[in-house]
Amino acid sequence: MREVAFIKQNKEKWLGIEQIISGKIKKNPDDLSSVYINLVNDLSFAQTYYPKSKVLIYLNHLSSQIFQQIYKTRRIEKNRFLHFFKTEVPLLVYQYRRYMFYAFVFFILFTAIGFISSFYDKDFPRLLLGDSYVNMTIENIKKGNAVGVYGSGTNWGSAFGIIFNNLMVGSKMYIYGIFGGVGSLYALLRNSVMLGAFQYFFQTQGALLDSARGIWLHGVFEIFSMVIETMAGLILGASILFPKTLSRFNSFKIGFKDSFKIFLSTVPFTIVAGLIEGFITRYALQMPVFLNLIIIFGTLSIIVYYYFIYSRIRYKKLYQNAILPEERFQFTDK
Repeated sequence: MREVAFIKQNKEKWLGIEQIISGKIKKNPDDLSSVYINLVNDLSFAQTYYPKSKVLIYLNHLSSQIFQQIYKTRRIEKNRFLHFFKTEVPLLVYQYRRYMFYAFVFFILFTAIGFISSFYDKDFPRLLLGDSYVNMTIENIKKGNAVGVYGSGTNWGSAFGIIFNNLMVGSKMYIYGIFGGVGSLYALLRNSVMLGAFQYFFQTQGALLDSARGIWLHGVFEIFSMVIETMAGLILGASILFPKTLSRFNSFKIGFKDSFKIFLSTVPFTIVAGLIEGFITRYALQMPVFLNLIIIFGTLSIIVYYYFIYSRIRYKKLYQNAILPEERFQFTDK
């Protein structure tokens, strides 16, 4: 059968499946299973006779989405909170993994801009951080306490203030994604450039290692969360700019639902980062170096495992036969 005839013969059925995916048509689990089996047959046929066709990518997408619909109808763990972090978020992170890659690339680029700008303009950190903050930090370095700024205020007072501020920053970084993702990148730019300039400033003062012992105790969770929040913002923006086969509104609904779940997954890390900053960072230079390293690399291992490794493991376990394509597209009979 020619490809054009294959598409013409099944087009209405596939468009009906799109209606199921978007929620316009409701199906019970048994009907969904029948739809999935029928669709997999079409997918197998396309893989055999049209291996280089775009219709193959399209059917891959429909199959994976219907599979998700079937999975959602299954009984989940009694602990909804556990299910959210154990299953839902890892699957979404893996599905949208390319946006995490984009976010990290921009983070590294923007941080490098801050570092290089400070290298060529020694006053650049003062422009970003302010004279009072820079002068205070210089005085702390002279006193042998490069992270002295974290010692102000009470433990609980500092922790709560930091957590609230970081949650607000993270929320803006995500919500700004509604402007086509550009808003999230702008928020990431401001924070990353500041980080690069901040690190270079400590380098010029000969206190880079001391600052790293303190800053990265809480910084691993805080900075990584910032990147994931940007990822969520990019997903939100892409759902508006690139609806592909769905209507723009339906694409936005799906994009918002998925990206918001990914954003919520960063909240526990942000809270823990605030607690570390309020209770532990102030004592960074008083503790043994090996303890600094244990905390820094321990937090790094946890968050890298969850978003990079566990998401892939979880996906492979649940979707051994389903393929998530990299794009949706509109096909025609031409």
